[in-house]
Amino acid sequence: MVYLYSILLFVSAFIIVWAMIGYPVSLKIINRVVKERNLEKDYTHQPTVTVMVVAHNEEKVILDKLKNIIELDYPKDKVEFLISSDNSTDDTNRIVQTFINDNKGQKLRLFEVKDRKGKTNAQNEAQKTVTTDYLVMTDANSILEKNAVKELMAAFTSDNIAYVSGRLSIINQNSSDVSNAEASYWDSDLAIREIEGKIQTITAGNGALYACRTRDYHDFNPIECHDSAMPPFYALQGKRAIANHDAIAYEKAGEIIEDEFGRKVRMNRIILKHILPDLRILNIFKYKWFSYFYFGHRTCRYLLWISHLVLFIANALLLEESKFYLLLFIGQVLFYLLAIIRVITKSDNKYLTLIYYYCVTVIAQWVGVFNILTGKAKPFWEKAESTR
Repeated sequence: MVYLYSILLFVSAFIIVWAMIGYPVSLKIINRVVKERNLEKDYTHQPTVTVMVVAHNEEKVILDKLKNIIELDYPKDKVEFLISSDNSTDDTNRIVQTFINDNKGQKLRLFEVKDRKGKTNAQNEAQKTVTTDYLVMTDANSILEKNAVKELMAAFTSDNIAYVSGRLSIINQNSSDVSNAEASYWDSDLAIREIEGKIQTITAGNGALYACRTRDYHDFNPIECHDSAMPPFYALQGKRAIANHDAIAYEKAGEIIEDEFGRKVRMNRIILKHILPDLRILNIFKYKWFSYFYFGHRTCRYLLWISHLVLFIANALLLEESKFYLLLFIGQVLFYLLAIIRVITKSDNKYLTLIYYYCVTVIAQWVGVFNILTGKAKPFWEKAESTR
């Protein structure tokens, strides 16, 4: 049994260390060794585009969003704007319709989804009415740089590029320790995605800003989200999903832990499937770097919840075997104690906050798994008010 416990301990430790440290470091090394292809752009590529905004009860932000998108720097005869309202029950639809009436010169339209089934379903339904060559998706609470659409389209330089993700920039990083921790996470993750995209393909995008060809659009299960489903879907077709971080969307992160925790629980509503969504990913001879990227960036991160538990239990069962196991166990206990101290003291110490934020992330994974196993996972959610 000691042998089994040791295997479980070292496998779990490897997953945790590789996800958080090993993989990011390995990418930096690979980026220097492998001859990367630089991001190519063609600003003459200006196809017809529909900018789609999905909204559910967004009366607080929808007017600012509408004003933002009609000011985008893109040929007016080649861009349309589509608001897909996911069974909004507040003033969202009235605000949108009034704006449409007041801006007759713009190609603006409202698509009303009758049954609330979540963002992905609202996109699926509205997409069927789209006739333009490309789709640009953006959140109701995201404000885009004027050149965002132009940048996204410029990155579609070949037929094998099926998806381009923009950059999410957190505008309230210094508003609270929670938003600061989230911004720090995004900065590190964006650096990883940039390298992945240049070498071959990214493993996930972000909902604030991304684009795909209309003909390549796929009706995903409403429980899924495009952020995590689209890039692997295209990669398994032998196509590329890349990042153009010159296409920027500005958004608020959650400023209180309850909002950020809820967002992370929602993100993990299909975590078990995403650990390995398709066995073909294991075929490194066919999918090359994508197999490596997905294992390090996604599979290992989606296994953090169970890895921490297994590591702790296996370590406890091996305490009497050597001082190494004793020190490792003490280290784990101290790590969790630091997170508890952060909760009790509400300290703004940077390192305590990062430890606390990491633990909250792992707990959110556990809640996501619990919701899946109990049938409570749902395709829609209540938005975080501090992000509005």
